[in-house]
Amino acid sequence: MALPWSLHGDGKTVDSTEIVAPEERLTWPRTIGLGGQHVVAMFGATFLVPILTGFPPSTTLLFSGIGTLLFLIITKNRLPSYLGSSFAFLAPIAAAKEVGGIPLALSGIIVVGALLAIIGVVVNLAGTRWIDSLLPPVVSGAIVALIGFNLAPAARDNFALAPLTAVITLAAVVLSAVLFRGLLGRLSIFVGVVVGYIAAVLLGEVSFDAVRDAPWVGLPTFTAPAFDLSALPVYLGFLPVVLALIAENVGHVKGVGQLTKRNLDPLTGRALFADGLSTVLAGLGGGSATTTYGENIGVMSATRVFSTAAYWVAGIVAILLGLSPKIGAVIFTIPPGVLGGVTTALYGLIGVIGIRIWVENKVDFSRPKNQLTAGIALIMGIADFTLSLGGATFGGIILGTVAAIVVYHLMSLVGRARGTD
Repeated sequence: MALPWSLHGDGKTVDSTEIVAPEERLTWPRTIGLGGQHVVAMFGATFLVPILTGFPPSTTLLFSGIGTLLFLIITKNRLPSYLGSSFAFLAPIAAAKEVGGIPLALSGIIVVGALLAIIGVVVNLAGTRWIDSLLPPVVSGAIVALIGFNLAPAARDNFALAPLTAVITLAAVVLSAVLFRGLLGRLSIFVGVVVGYIAAVLLGEVSFDAVRDAPWVGLPTFTAPAFDLSALPVYLGFLPVVLALIAENVGHVKGVGQLTKRNLDPLTGRALFADGLSTVLAGLGGGSATTTYGENIGVMSATRVFSTAAYWVAGIVAILLGLSPKIGAVIFTIPPGVLGGVTTALYGLIGVIGIRIWVENKVDFSRPKNQLTAGIALIMGIADFTLSLGGATFGGIILGTVAAIVVYHLMSLVGRARGTD
């Protein structure tokens, strides 16, 4: 069977005024090298999620590779993307683990993935205008921001366990972002982890006993989900994540479309469905939920190569890495100090993504409607407001999300009726 990519030019060079389109490729050695770059780009962030949640890293890598290949198939090789671990799930996973451990957290991941897949089908049939009406930029930006800022206490707690290592890690993240150009500059989180890890080893904070005992090749650890209808508040705590995933996927489609000078909006529904299906599969087997990765957009922007062939390589490499328990054991040796340093930057960056949504969409914060929507939602999320009703407890993310949607649409409705909006 013929492969679906045509050779771009001589397959060796890319003119400064050209790009390698999704349906094109360079020579296979170059394509494999580019695929390796994408693995490096996703690796630092993807393995942090299982480390922070207690999920098996090898299982997460396996399902991120499978999810990437599934995404490429569903989008017909027209939308280059890598599906790495989603940080939007960190807070609800932590809450679910306190109630029912990893199995209950996996069931919450499946619920989110199934809902996202359903939304993808609806978008494919009806378009994205209804999403824009329900979640205007001020609302979607507030929700994404509060999901990141809500995690601040977790970063603080890890930081306090080994302050020196955490400071070294954080300094490496900050400095690498401005010292290096090209790929290294875009991988400041990954560089920070590497530098911090070396520092932790020198300070005697890392044990390699588990690494020595782990085999080089073998199946990762699979964990079955456990659904519990009595844990309704837990599942409700996962629902705001759907909104973050929608924002990430829509942003990815528009970002790649802008860079390739193509209208890729018709693929939005397929992208949402693919990410939802990938998340469901990960939840069924014990892996972290997935989402599209901005790090890989950075690689494409720097190289001007948007070939989906490179992503097939990256997905296959991730699957092979997932079949090495020793690699998973190495990842699990990363100590709290390194995590504290890197998440201090990372969680803040997640929050800033929400603020970037406001900036890019020119949200007018001179209007009381926008001021109160964002302000109330952020305070509820950052302070982690809780509300108990009938024995059920709802946390800051779900309350902040509901507040953002209700405050915005209520003020819009009353403002139009009174002529004040």
